[in-house]
Amino acid sequence: MVLLFTFLAVMVYSLWAYYFLKTYQLSGYDIGKFLGLAVRLDLAFGRKNRLMFTKRMCRYCVVLLVLAFWLFYLNYYYVSSVFLVIVNTAVTFLGLPIFMAVVHFVMLPFELLIKKYYIRKAKKKLARKKDLIKIAVTGSYGKTSTKNILTSMLEKEYKVCTTPRNFNTEMGLTKTILGQLDDHDVLVAEFGARHKGDIEILTKILEPDYAILTTIGNQHLETFKTLKNIEDTKNELPQHIKSDGIVVFNGDSKSTKKLYEKCLRQKFLACDSKGYANAENIEISENGSKFDLHLDGKVIKVQTKLLGKCNINNIVTASVLANILGISDKDIASAIKTLEPTPHRLEMLKAGKCNILDDAYNSNLIGAKEGLEVLSKFHGRKIVITPGFVEMGKEQSQANFTLGGMIADVADYIIIMNQLNKNELFSGAISHNFDRKKIFFADTRAKQKEILQLLTCENCVILFENDLPDNYK
Repeated sequence: MVLLFTFLAVMVYSLWAYYFLKTYQLSGYDIGKFLGLAVRLDLAFGRKNRLMFTKRMCRYCVVLLVLAFWLFYLNYYYVSSVFLVIVNTAVTFLGLPIFMAVVHFVMLPFELLIKKYYIRKAKKKLARKKDLIKIAVTGSYGKTSTKNILTSMLEKEYKVCTTPRNFNTEMGLTKTILGQLDDHDVLVAEFGARHKGDIEILTKILEPDYAILTTIGNQHLETFKTLKNIEDTKNELPQHIKSDGIVVFNGDSKSTKKLYEKCLRQKFLACDSKGYANAENIEISENGSKFDLHLDGKVIKVQTKLLGKCNINNIVTASVLANILGISDKDIASAIKTLEPTPHRLEMLKAGKCNILDDAYNSNLIGAKEGLEVLSKFHGRKIVITPGFVEMGKEQSQANFTLGGMIADVADYIIIMNQLNKNELFSGAISHNFDRKKIFFADTRAKQKEILQLLTCENCVILFENDLPDNYK
C-alpha cells in the first residue's frame, strides 16, 4: 500500500513539475534565474513551447523523480500521523524549486564531465579531417541567414555540413560535428553568445580557417550589460581563429566596422562602398529584391526572393567568402536567385486572403525597421502584431517606446501581445498620433486570432514582429 501511494504521489508530482521544468529549460538551465521566477510563480504556462526531453533534461528528471520517490516513500512508511503525512506531502510539492536547485548542483559536475567528454571527442574527429574547410559565423543579427546563404553558395562546388537551425552553443556545435559531419568538404558553424568568453570557447573547439562577422548591436543586453561587452565578445572570433585565417566583416554595422579596423588577421570588408563588395541600385518590392552586386571590381546583376536591406547585406557578406573560396560569379548569382527565406526572418507567407510577413524570430530595432520598411511596400490594410523586445536591460523601455512609434508610421492597426511591454508600445504609438481605437491587446493566441478575424480583409498584410517564448508574459 505504501508503494502504491508513493507511485501515485510521484505521478502527480511529475505533472506538478512540468511547468517548473519548462521554465528551468527556457531559462537556459540558469538556476538563479529559474529560482527568481519560481518564487514568484512566474512560470512558462503558455503553449508556444513544449518541454524538450533532451538527454540532459532526461537525466535531470530521473534524478529529481528518484529524490521525490524517496521523500514520499519515507513519509508514508515512517510517519504515522495522518496530519503530518499531509503536511510533509504539501511541503514536498511546495518545495519543488528547492529540490530542483539541489538536483541542479548535484548534477552539475556530471554534466560538465559529459560536456568535456563530447567536446574532446568532437575535437579528435576534427583533427582527423585535415582538409576540412572550417567557417564560423557570428554577430548579433543575421547569423543564421548569412550561414544559410553562404551554404547555398558553397554547395555549388563543395559538399557542405552546416549547424542546423540555431545550434550555436558548445553542445550544438559538438552535436553537429559528431552526428552530421561525414565526408564533407566544408563545415559552416554559427556561433552564439550570451556572456563574454562564449565565442572564444567555441573557437577553441572548431579552430576555424575563415570567419564572418555580421551586424553587431544591442542584443542580449540583459546578460552583456553594454554594447562594448558585446563588441569584445564578438571580437573573440577574429582574435582566436588560425593565424593565417581570413575574416569577412559586414561593414553596414558601425560596431562590426570598428572590429574590422582593429583586426590583425587577413580581412575583407563587405557592405561598404570602399570595401571588397557592396550592393547598389537596390529595388525592394513585395515580390523580392533586385540589386547590382559589386564584388571584387565586377558588377553582377542579381535578384532574390528575400526581402529587406538586412538580407541584402547578408547576401553581400556571404558572397565575399564564397568568392574567396572559388565560387564563380555565375554560381553566386544562381544561388542568390534560388535562396529561400530563413523561417521566421522576414519570411513571406500566404494565408487565405492575406499576405503574412513572418519576422517572429528574435527581433531587434534594426530588424524591425527593415520589416516595417518592407511592409510599407505593400498595398492594402497593414496590421502589425508584436510583443516588443526583451533582453535589452536598461534600454528595453526606450526601445519598445521607439518601436511603437515606428509601427505607428506604417501600420493601420496594431495588436500588442503579452503584458511585458504593452505600456511602452502603446505610448510610443500614441506619441506619433496613432488612433488609440486601432490598438488592440491580446494575451493569448486565441485572443489574437479573434481580433484578426475582425480586422482582416482582402489583400491585407500582417507583419509578425517578434514572438516571445512562454517564460515571458
